Amino acid sequence: MYAVIKTGGKQYRVKPGDVLVVEKLAGEPGEAIAFDQVLMLGEGDVVTVGAPLVEGASVSATLIETRKGDKVKVFKKIRRQGYRRTRGHRQPESVLRVTAVAGAGQSETWDGEVDLTPLSVLRLRARNLAGRSAAAELPEGVEVETLAEPKGKGKTPRVTAHVVESAEAVGDAVESEAKAKAAPRKGGASKAPSAKDAARTATPKPSKSQAKAPPVRRTAPRGKG
Repeated sequence: MYAVIKTGGKQYRVKPGDVLVVEKLAGEPGEAIAFDQVLMLGEGDVVTVGAPLVEGASVSATLIETRKGDKVKVFKKIRRQGYRRTRGHRQPESVLRVTAVAGAGQSETWDGEVDLTPLSVLRLRARNLAGRSAAAELPEGVEVETLAEPKGKGKTPRVTAHVVESAEAVGDAVESEAKAKAAPRKGGASKAPSAKDAARTATPKPSKSQAKAPPVRRTAPRGKG
């Protein structure tokens, strides 16, 4: 059994068990969604066409994820004018799993289990990168808190990581460096600066260019006589 539904200004032919990608819909992953705008129902050779909708017909689906689609590039050019513009756009879309079709006294359901794994995770699994995580590589005593902070006006939030607790570095090099800083120098306490050193730091020495600067030349004004 199949149906033709209308959503987002487009028409889709669906049947139970199909994965459907439509324009963005409101809802959370795992939420049930019902479509009541059914234009046609079909079961074998029997076809029911609505005028414009089929009365009492509905299609049920489960929302898997809402994501951005593939990037579409728009390129404009005017020859011999030096005009070139490139723009990109990613349309928001929702991914659904059709679970049931009902109408015209008939109904059909899909008994499978809906997998809510997003496409980004599936791509990581295909590249054998899904098992890696930043938390597994952190040392003991470090906790990472993930916060979404919007940057700029009208931009989507970017995910940034903030360290809640920092771990102290442990090593022979770090300990030796700390001991060297804490130990006093040989010869007792540091000596006080002398008068010559204080004078050098107070009055900077002129550079060679300033010392060899030519004197100001003065000439008499030109005139008759």
